Amino acid sequence: MPAPDAHLTLPANPVACHECDLLQSEPRLAPGDTARCVRCGAVLARNPPDSLDRSLALTLTATVLYVIANVYPLVGLAMQGRQVEVTLIEAVQILWKGGVEPVAALVFITALLFPVLELLMFLLVLVPLRLGRMSPRLATFFRLVRSVQPWGMMEVFLLGMLVSLVKLSHLATVLLGPAFWATACLIVVLTLAARAFDTRLLWQTPDTVAGR
Repeated sequence: MPAPDAHLTLPANPVACHECDLLQSEPRLAPGDTARCVRCGAVLARNPPDSLDRSLALTLTATVLYVIANVYPLVGLAMQGRQVEVTLIEAVQILWKGGVEPVAALVFITALLFPVLELLMFLLVLVPLRLGRMSPRLATFFRLVRSVQPWGMMEVFLLGMLVSLVKLSHLATVLLGPAFWATACLIVVLTLAARAFDTRLLWQTPDTVAGR
């Protein structure tokens, strides 16, 4: 048994594994390296190269794609010489007027509202970091971003729409508009932006962030 006055020694800069709660030291990571838990192998930290610049560039790209996805036609149908195209917001309005208000509200929330909230909150975190203006509220904002992300289910909406279009293709010619491809690209770019961001930047000094 240890002596009564013995003290447990914690590792320097301890990090708790989010899977098994083991306290361990986080090593210095070179760009592109990943630190894993020595007990369970869970990812403790990543150091993506040019994390801040890449995340900000991808988020700005996603913002442009979001605008295109909501301004241009999403899908169209051509039948007997007639062609009809609708945007995403028009599709929500058609669902609402068609008596399926719950479906219209679900599409609006998951495909329109939560993606734009995610983009705005990402920008509110990344732009101050890029300008070297650190604030304790940034960490809170980023937690809010993470809590919103699961509700932005654009990929589910896109997959459901594709299933419906396959069935409609027997009755009319299906035309995929620019907004469809912009939405597909938006899903990929948002995923890359979230993966490129190094969350440790939120707890570093402005000088350290600016030098990365």
